[in-house]
Amino acid sequence: MTASLENTVATTSSHVSAPGSDVAERVLDAARRAKAAARVLATATRATKDSALEALADALVARTDEILDANAEDLERGRANGTSPGLLDRLALTDARIVAIAEALRELAALPDPVGEVVRGSTLPNGLRLRQVRVPMGVVGMIYEARPNVTVDAAGLALKSGNAVVLRGGSAAARSNEVIVGVLAEALAAQGLPADLVQSIDAYGREGAVALMHARGLVDVLVPRGGADLIQTVVRESTVPVVETGVGNCHVYVDATADPAMALPILLNSKTQRVGVCNAAETLLVHADAAAGFLPAALVALAGEGVVVHGDEATAALAPEGVDVVPATDEDWATEYLSLDLAVRVVDDLDAAIEHIRTWSSGHTEAIVTRDLAASERFVAELDSAAVIVNASTRFTDGGQFGLGAEIGISTQKLHARGPMGLPELTTTKWVVHGDGHVRA
Repeated sequence: MTASLENTVATTSSHVSAPGSDVAERVLDAARRAKAAARVLATATRATKDSALEALADALVARTDEILDANAEDLERGRANGTSPGLLDRLALTDARIVAIAEALRELAALPDPVGEVVRGSTLPNGLRLRQVRVPMGVVGMIYEARPNVTVDAAGLALKSGNAVVLRGGSAAARSNEVIVGVLAEALAAQGLPADLVQSIDAYGREGAVALMHARGLVDVLVPRGGADLIQTVVRESTVPVVETGVGNCHVYVDATADPAMALPILLNSKTQRVGVCNAAETLLVHADAAAGFLPAALVALAGEGVVVHGDEATAALAPEGVDVVPATDEDWATEYLSLDLAVRVVDDLDAAIEHIRTWSSGHTEAIVTRDLAASERFVAELDSAAVIVNASTRFTDGGQFGLGAEIGISTQKLHARGPMGLPELTTTKWVVHGDGHVRA
């Protein structure tokens, strides 16, 4: 966990400190205003929400220079504070990334509105008409770090699903988030919607994050995104219901029958396409029967991409001359590097690969490369991660890639939501009952 993440909510003690009364009241006031704004949004039509999403996208693009200037301040401060390359990559915005963020909002506008969807319905023998329908959560809280794109994704998903959002984005992206939230709030107001639908409590620091965790009754659900310490602190300390998102200790397993010409691009994409994200691969497992034919070329290719390999003895023995392998330890098998580091192990068979993943995985994403249908079916059936992928990169575990428009997080828990959390996952349901003077006997 980086210092900036520790400054978000976590401490070295077993409990976080209670916020001062002034900070707590300011955060609670923000939550009250969010709740009032959510009530306004609850009656908005899909056309109103979609028009607002388009307006948010236009505003972000129009004010790209202002956003990038603020982001440059955050990046400069991050480098001075020794922030890791992976977190700097998460923090960084570019013209292209802002265009992509805006496009994600437009994609959300094109998706069906989940609010009002009838999940199920029936007419009872006594004539009562029942419908279970999707309704907004109300107020969604987010605690996250170094991800200004999350600010926009959370705002867009909340708006489309009828929710208000209160954001605690952390000190690393403070200037970026300040400008982005201002842009979004102004665009909402210009559309006739409450600016309080999107609020930041970054100004209140760690105390503000703790106050948000304790705002039960005003905040309906809290979603933490960040390192394991941040997430576990929120899960442990929050009195608000929490959807637990998980760190991404993701695995790629190259089976005995894997086509090396397929396996190598999948591995490189999983590890190097973008290292500072939770769906990047952190461990490579290779079946012993495939190791000699796959690993030497794979290790050369990884070295060419600047990847430091932390390998077992069998991996080191197959490394070509000039390719270094750092001896792997149990800590490597457990680590989400978020950097150009990869743990590599040769396993005896599929059973050993599954056992390794069960032991060390964070339950996010696992991928198998194989031509053996039975092996792929066992891999899918016996691993209990939120996403299990056959013959494709781990980088596809993403709301946008799954066609959800965007995601507010990737849930690794089993209650309510699991995997990329899109629009339906930001709703709950209510039962609507119609009678004609019915009374219960």
